[in-house]
Amino acid sequence: MALTESTMVPLGTACPDFTLPGVDGRLWSLHDFHCPALLVVVMCNHCPYVQSVDDRINALAKAYAGRCAVVALNANDAVTYPDDSYEAMRARARAKGFVFPYLWDEEQTVARRLGAVCTPDFFLYDAHRRLAYRGRLDDNWKDATRVTHRDLKEAIDRLLAGEEPLEIQHPSMGCSIKWRS
Repeated sequence: MALTESTMVPLGTACPDFTLPGVDGRLWSLHDFHCPALLVVVMCNHCPYVQSVDDRINALAKAYAGRCAVVALNANDAVTYPDDSYEAMRARARAKGFVFPYLWDEEQTVARRLGAVCTPDFFLYDAHRRLAYRGRLDDNWKDATRVTHRDLKEAIDRLLAGEEPLEIQHPSMGCSIKWRS
């Protein structure tokens, strides 16, 4: 089934609680994030869509530090996709200099509860941890120099300014999540 706005998780949905191991060796939970906004990114290591935008995600985390916390989680089946193992996540986070926690959702429970369908998939929550945006990063995953609309940045700015969520939210595009059987 193709993901459309009508099949996406409804705005206002509560962020699922979680406690997951980070590549930094620490357990992270939803309650560790105290910013007025929280961006949860479902991503992985091997997906070409993620590889194309992970520097943009990192830049976004730096730009909004203190105002919008960013946390990423990987829920891909690491047995079938060893590039998405915990050890590989640690190496990628180090090599890329991620400034946000990168968590391992080994049992895939949080990704399922989020309603994630692809990598990358973006979920922006307000101060009450209610969903305010779910959709794409921008309109050109392949080439940052050709981006004409920064959907996620606009959604964060609107949320922080106390404005209503974007009326039109385009679904994320990427690799399907590699669910375990």
